[in-house]
Amino acid sequence: MQITILAMGSRGDVQPYVALGSGLKSAGHSVQMLSTLDFQPLVAAHGLEFAAIGDSAIAQAQAHMKDLAEQGNLLQILSATGQGARQLAEQTARSGLQASQGSDLIIGGLGFMGLALAEKLGTAYVPAYLVPLTPTRTFPSALAPLPQSKLTRWANRLSHTLTQQMMWRMMFRSADTYARTEVLDLPPLPRPGPFKLLEQQDAPLLYGYSPAVLPPPSDWSANIHVTGYWFLDAPAGWQPPQALAEFLAAGPPPVYIGFGSMFSRDPQANTALMIAALQRTGQRGILYGGWGGLAQSDLPDNVLMIDAVPHSWLFPHMAAVVHHGGAGTTAAGLRAGVPSIIVPFFGDQPFWGRRVQALGVGPQAIPRRQLSAAKLAAAIDQALSDSRMQQRAAALGARIRAEDGIGRAVEVIQQWAHNQRR
Repeated sequence: MQITILAMGSRGDVQPYVALGSGLKSAGHSVQMLSTLDFQPLVAAHGLEFAAIGDSAIAQAQAHMKDLAEQGNLLQILSATGQGARQLAEQTARSGLQASQGSDLIIGGLGFMGLALAEKLGTAYVPAYLVPLTPTRTFPSALAPLPQSKLTRWANRLSHTLTQQMMWRMMFRSADTYARTEVLDLPPLPRPGPFKLLEQQDAPLLYGYSPAVLPPPSDWSANIHVTGYWFLDAPAGWQPPQALAEFLAAGPPPVYIGFGSMFSRDPQANTALMIAALQRTGQRGILYGGWGGLAQSDLPDNVLMIDAVPHSWLFPHMAAVVHHGGAGTTAAGLRAGVPSIIVPFFGDQPFWGRRVQALGVGPQAIPRRQLSAAKLAAAIDQALSDSRMQQRAAALGARIRAEDGIGRAVEVIQQWAHNQRR
């Protein structure tokens, strides 16, 4: 099959789809990725075709999110994201329409231009997500997690429906309608949006996270598949920078601290807070600057600042990992089998923080607005002194490493495509 995968967002959002594409390519399919231009080197490194649908994910985030990330207000973030969505939707529709000609299947994540392109081209469409979006009575929406008790569980399913509508109306609807009507010459989607349509189709719906982390609910339909994570390992022969290798060899495993694509209004102060927390605990640390969350400054000898390093290589060398709780970073931390300390900013991050705590593989999450050196130090101390937490983290990591999420996703897609040809 000729397969086109549409993936947008930060590296943590895009990388799992590159991994899925690599798995499909290994199974004999022709695969191209549609993404922003800054991910072309990543896609090319794994032998996939690439088509650009915008210039830079980080530039778009800086324009619309820089002052909102630390505040964590979901409604403001949805509104800001929606304001910047029209230009990207138009670019995706124009570039994607040309690039997707001849595709037998389009796979798309959150955002619905893939669905529109498939409709325009008369091509099959498979939604593939990293975060649970299908309504269920078992747990609340990952984007608006409710405190769980016997008194609140009745609202779980409703929370999914409400969150779907908030996302559709505040983030996607205006841009999607513009691209469909002005670029693709398609009618707008029905007022309720695409979620119900996708849940009712016979095509599979894929979730790229581990059933050991979040088991599939019993009230989901048979065409919904929780496959396991889609990991993209470091290229063969990859070696760490010399400074990093020397730092790791010079002492006991350090604590990783990094917030990926989350911005900070004051990176210097943020870095000082992290160093203070490490000093309180007496631990060595590795700091990752990311998209502006931390900044290089005068670092003590027991702290190293690094650029991007594959989590699949780095995290197993850590004593614990401190991060924002994005789906991809959470997956890498859990796979490594070390305790995770989640500092959520917004979106699905609090949800994954709660899962980490519920699984007993990390302390209670610390919301970014409540973060202090004292709270972070206490969480690090707990993670490094609680032997049962460390054992549970190691056992969960072993279970996740034994899964083959990519293989399972490829199997589901191929079996469905085979049945369609009958």
